[in-house]
Amino acid sequence: MKILAMETSAKACSAAVTEGGQVLASCYQNTGLTHSRTLMPMVESMLKNAELTMGDLSAVAVSVGPGSFTGIRIGVAAAKGLAFAAGLPAAGVSTLEAMALGLSHMDALIVCAMDARRNQVYNALFEAKNGNLTRLCGDRAIGLPELAEELKSDPRPKIAVGDGGALCQKALEESGIPCELAPARLLHQNAVGVALAAEELAAEGKLTTAQELSPVYLRPAQAERLRDRIKKENGK
Repeated sequence: MKILAMETSAKACSAAVTEGGQVLASCYQNTGLTHSRTLMPMVESMLKNAELTMGDLSAVAVSVGPGSFTGIRIGVAAAKGLAFAAGLPAAGVSTLEAMALGLSHMDALIVCAMDARRNQVYNALFEAKNGNLTRLCGDRAIGLPELAEELKSDPRPKIAVGDGGALCQKALEESGIPCELAPARLLHQNAVGVALAAEELAAEGKLTTAQELSPVYLRPAQAERLRDRIKKENGK
């Protein structure tokens, strides 16, 4: 089955089409332009150049979080619209799992990290061995000191990946924990990983509908936290 995937959870924006684990088309942009300007033109031009239409596709996939609140909403809204209009099933993919798939060929503990500010990262851990990826924990927001404490006795070689990878690597190294940084070409989130993760969901019969597709936030947006703090301070 051919799957169209989109990734908008961080600064980079990308789209891809895969079939049976093979990349048929992909487009990636990390120029600082807003996803609302770049995503749909990117998808349209990629499909046109690959001589594909929405009718050739079997499902639409998107990274649903964690990540940028605005970026995730843009990607999910686009995926819902495309899937609904074409009558296709959808797949909501963990941003962290999608990025880990890019390193599944490396025998190591994959430390996925996205900068969550306040000395925290959005994180998940995966073991990559013999080309297979095993999830070791759920997606979470965790402080860098807590993550270092958790990993200090783990003997496996470690590779940090994601837009918070460098931040994570530095924190672990400062705690005396050896950790490599993923190669630059594999460091950032990419729609190819989203599509490959969606293929696995499809094989397990876990696709969803456009209506049911929704973002996954690990903590409230800053505006919501500020609102709740003000209410608390005002005794409401």
